[in-house]
Amino acid sequence: MKIAFTGANGYIGRHVVNAAITAGHEVYAIDFNFKNVPSEAKRIELNIFDHQKNAYKEMNEPDVLIHLAWRDGFIHNSKQHMKNLSDHIEFIRNFVRHGGKNVAVMGSMHEVGYHEGAIDEDTPCNPLSQYGVAKNAMRQSLLLASNELDFNLYWLRAYYIYGDDRVGSSIFAKLNMAAEEGKKTFPFTTGKNKFDFISVQELGKMVIATTTQNEITGVINVSTGQPKSLAEQIEWYIKENNWNIKLEYGVFPDRPYDSPGIWGDSTKIQQIMKNNNQD
Repeated sequence: MKIAFTGANGYIGRHVVNAAITAGHEVYAIDFNFKNVPSEAKRIELNIFDHQKNAYKEMNEPDVLIHLAWRDGFIHNSKQHMKNLSDHIEFIRNFVRHGGKNVAVMGSMHEVGYHEGAIDEDTPCNPLSQYGVAKNAMRQSLLLASNELDFNLYWLRAYYIYGDDRVGSSIFAKLNMAAEEGKKTFPFTTGKNKFDFISVQELGKMVIATTTQNEITGVINVSTGQPKSLAEQIEWYIKENNWNIKLEYGVFPDRPYDSPGIWGDSTKIQQIMKNNNQD
């Protein structure tokens, strides 16, 4: 298939692009910076917020658009989230009005807000950060638009991503930095909160499997469905990298908007991956 990616050079984007290339798809990378984009991808420099252009045509009329571009994704209360919201929505509508039939957008568990237990597509949302509010509003708007404009929407709800952590901004990235600086201790929270951890490489494979089929659409958790405590995951991560560094538990408070345990219902993604493997 012919797949276009916005944010192809980003933390998630580069791995999803790699997964698409590995699966044999024709890849178009949409960005301003192509430093980490594989040479196999065709590069298109495009301002996606220039709504005067025919986005579908500018991206060479792809079978699927995977929209990953999002500014300040790691800064949960950045002003950019709400400031850019309408432009993201208009970009998708532009793409569809000119002929696009399949659109995937990266969502987030932060749309849901405080919740204990598994999240499915019907879980009520009450986001507690500007990032979560913007993503939730975009999902709601595009679900309405998918009926209005008749296109397939894949809302890819992601959870706790790790891997390739030298370029990220998560706790894994900070731990990498501390280890490289030779530090022996790392200030930490209680680590009791349970999350749905997934490597960015595995996430990339899930995104491509999901967006190259049309039997299962709508809100799809790209997740493992298996909650693990933050402490368990970080201790595993330290051991996996053979680092001589110890966690200092309780130095930082747990974030008040983080749930004690939150994970994705993986029913849909398991079916998609099963079907993909059978193919």
